[in-house]
Amino acid sequence: MKAGKWICCILLAVGVAAAQDGKKLSARELFYAETAPAAPKPAVKKAPKTAHKTVPAAPKTNQTPEPPPTTSPVPSQAAIIPAAYSPAKPLGLRYSFLRNAGGDDFREVDSDTVFHSGDRIRVAVESNSEGYLYIVIKGTSGSWKVLFPSTEIDGGSNQVTGGRQYLIPPPPGRFAFDQQAGEERLFIVLSRNPEPSLEQLIYSLGKPAQGKAPPTKTLVAANISVDDALVGRLRSHVYARDLVFEKVDDSTPGDKKEKAVYVVNPTGSAESRLVADVTLKHQ
Repeated sequence: MKAGKWICCILLAVGVAAAQDGKKLSARELFYAETAPAAPKPAVKKAPKTAHKTVPAAPKTNQTPEPPPTTSPVPSQAAIIPAAYSPAKPLGLRYSFLRNAGGDDFREVDSDTVFHSGDRIRVAVESNSEGYLYIVIKGTSGSWKVLFPSTEIDGGSNQVTGGRQYLIPPPPGRFAFDQQAGEERLFIVLSRNPEPSLEQLIYSLGKPAQGKAPPTKTLVAANISVDDALVGRLRSHVYARDLVFEKVDDSTPGDKKEKAVYVVNPTGSAESRLVADVTLKHQ
């Protein structure tokens, strides 16, 4: 087994063990966890102690005492799990930036790196499970353009496979920063189900064959514009408090050394989605 797979297995084992112990997991641990963390157990209040009182004995009679009423056992509060939690795997995204170090060598750099004119980069994204990925970019022109899906990757499909790294643009392509200093903003959406508003904008959807097969999707022109209102609505679908973020670098504890950002929706819901706002600065 390769070293990378050993690392993933170790992280997976640590994540599952920590979840079982009720410990708070980091975004990277959640990304590799097999199941969602267990719900916190509600505190059980203890009954206050009362002073012991002597109860006088009941007077003797010739009547047979009635048996106490039969009651059904009441489940313990600790066994009740809130509906918001699910044993399903958390939905997670890992993204990083690869900068050209010469020739065909691209290496991960800190996500807060300030790039310079002439720098060549690629964006690397990975989901921890199957889902649908959308990436739009807002340049100095002020308009949002669709970056993923792309005709260069899987024929324009936005359905991604868990554990696979997607490079944007795929080799030998790369983005090059021009002489105009400024910021580029990436908005990333990962969802277990297709996002209808983006699907309708990005694809031409054909009717399903005989009402059984899913509708055929044809990627429309690559220069599709996305307005700020749509991005705002998508952002509002997922609140920051529902997500777990973690930026990792060489100083992060653990054997896995990398420069990346993890974003995880830990609920494990079948309707899970997450969003990430990313800013690229260049001088």
